[in-house]
Amino acid sequence: MSPRRNRPRGGDGPTGNAPEAGGRYGGGGATESWQDEEWSVRPVSGASAMGKRYRCPGCDQEIPSGVPHLVAWPEYGGIDDRRHWHKACWKAKDRRTTRVQRSRNAPRH
Repeated sequence: MSPRRNRPRGGDGPTGNAPEAGGRYGGGGATESWQDEEWSVRPVSGASAMGKRYRCPGCDQEIPSGVPHLVAWPEYGGIDDRRHWHKACWKAKDRRTTRVQRSRNAPRH
């Protein structure tokens, strides 16, 4: 016998509304204003980035492979301007900065 499902199989929710687009991670995106610039922010589930590692510019710590996080880039920036952030670091970006200062040609991995 299979265990009982605790979640509805789909369709409309109990209130008759369709579920929100985007969900917790991996969907949708938003535009936010930061440092006098518009930024595109998109949640990433981390599942598609298996084997890849990113360094969060908010805390200068590594984001392990497979961990949900955010990707942010300036609205008029290119693909090289994308940065991967921990969700909490992005929310606190105005309250903290990295204490480690890298030289201009240091790697950003």
